[in-house]
Amino acid sequence: MRPSVAIWRRITDLLPARHFSSAQRHSPHKSIYVSSSTSPYFNLTLEDWLFRHKSPDEPLLLIYRDEPCVVIGRNQNPWKEVNFEAIRARPGIPWIRRRSGGGTVYHDLGNTNFSIHLPRQTFDRHVTAQIVLRAVRSLGIDARVNERNDICVGPDKVSGSAYKIVNKRAYHHGTMLISTKLDTLGDLLRTDKETMITRGVASVRSPVCNLQQYSNEVTHDTFADAVVAEFRKEYDIHEPVHTVEETEDMTNIEYIQKGIEELHSWDWAYGQTPEFSYTLSRTFSGGEMASFLHPNHRKFSSVSPEPDCRNKV
Repeated sequence: MRPSVAIWRRITDLLPARHFSSAQRHSPHKSIYVSSSTSPYFNLTLEDWLFRHKSPDEPLLLIYRDEPCVVIGRNQNPWKEVNFEAIRARPGIPWIRRRSGGGTVYHDLGNTNFSIHLPRQTFDRHVTAQIVLRAVRSLGIDARVNERNDICVGPDKVSGSAYKIVNKRAYHHGTMLISTKLDTLGDLLRTDKETMITRGVASVRSPVCNLQQYSNEVTHDTFADAVVAEFRKEYDIHEPVHTVEETEDMTNIEYIQKGIEELHSWDWAYGQTPEFSYTLSRTFSGGEMASFLHPNHRKFSSVSPEPDCRNKV
């Protein structure tokens, strides 16, 4: 005869307690994660933690969305990509350097982010793009993938992507514009630095639109459900969705704690800027003065004033 539940409880009460660290309690053994947090610092670090700690042989999906922010690529120049005058006028909107390459994007609650992680040897960005494409089409929208692997509806882009590849692991992550504030997106990403020459990666500007311009029934939840369904089909995964909350246990995981601190740091945000040069000029009554700035990571390698007094009276 099997012991009753009450007997099992009395037996387990006599066993020594097992204590687990935060990392052990939250080890990434699941395959499908949806974050309930809207902090870009937490979500970008969660993504990196999953990428670094999930078994390299297993596929993984993460879906999240963020409070308003500008996110630049790992190898980009913020002065070339971010409209700092516009972002200063919106003090609640930060800009953040992410850990993958690619171009600059704007996040808000009308934009949903997906991240598909795979073993490096089986990673194919065209296959992962098709997963997201099928998800959008299942919502009744006639989307397509263009030559840059972006998802478009008609002439406009609704989703841009970036990638990261390490020793045994790779991921494809991207945005999906559902009901984002396109006017804010345009203001924050509109820059004019023609005399700035950078070794960093420049964003490719494209006309964009929201999925809700084609179907009001598309929401964050319906899109997330559609991506989960296509991910399960593609990789034959049947486990339930695991919701991640920004709890004290999670933020106390050392890797996540340090990752969030790094994203806030000057050394990461500004110090990782690739080498660039910038020529500034101004006209005075006595002529024109031009200054040539040549910062290299954390220091200026040269600052050269170049007076031009040809118009001097």
